[in-house]
Amino acid sequence: MLLATVPACGGAEGGGERPRRLLFVGNSLTATNDLPATVRALAAEAGRQPVETRMVAPGGVSLEEHWRSTGARQALEEGPWDAVVLQQGPSTLPGSRAHLRTWTQRWADDARAHGARPALLGAWPEAERRDAFPAAIDSHAAAAMASETTLLPVAAAWRVAWKRDSGLELYGPDGFHPSELGTQLAGLVVYAGLTGADPEELSLDLDDDVATVVRAAAAEARSLTG
Repeated sequence: MLLATVPACGGAEGGGERPRRLLFVGNSLTATNDLPATVRALAAEAGRQPVETRMVAPGGVSLEEHWRSTGARQALEEGPWDAVVLQQGPSTLPGSRAHLRTWTQRWADDARAHGARPALLGAWPEAERRDAFPAAIDSHAAAAMASETTLLPVAAAWRVAWKRDSGLELYGPDGFHPSELGTQLAGLVVYAGLTGADPEELSLDLDDDVATVVRAAAAEARSLTG
């Protein structure tokens, strides 16, 4: 069952530099473990430009539903935002692949019209459908390319991480939403993708061996999709 969530806001404290402002438009894959907070923490730890975020992520919604009814478009209007991070489900079937492409394009155009950089988070399939990772990765890459949107290859990073250490628990207990480690890896991909930071140089609050795998996975996924 997908978690019900409400819009959330947060920011970084201190410093005189203008914060980088990010709007997250997604569902419970983004809201679980608070992905925007993870990105803010990475920025604070890196000592770089601070990050402020707002999240609109009710459970189970698509980008089309966000366009029509969740208040995400109002949140975009209430910017300015430096970037808008879009997230839908894995979108592996032909119909959902076309749907992702259509609504990524619409959101990307609107984000740019509001002076924001659009970015698409590459979502992952359920644990019982791990053989669908290539389709999910391809669907998001195609949608990002068609809409000239920055791809944040989270699913690809998860796959690379498992190749390096198959025992990593990236799924939470329900086999779909991310564990805290899964969200840490997602946050690393998002932060590096939006700022140009080298994932290998970012500090993580993880066991050293796990942190090494996570950083390398984020870097490799970016190189594979970049």
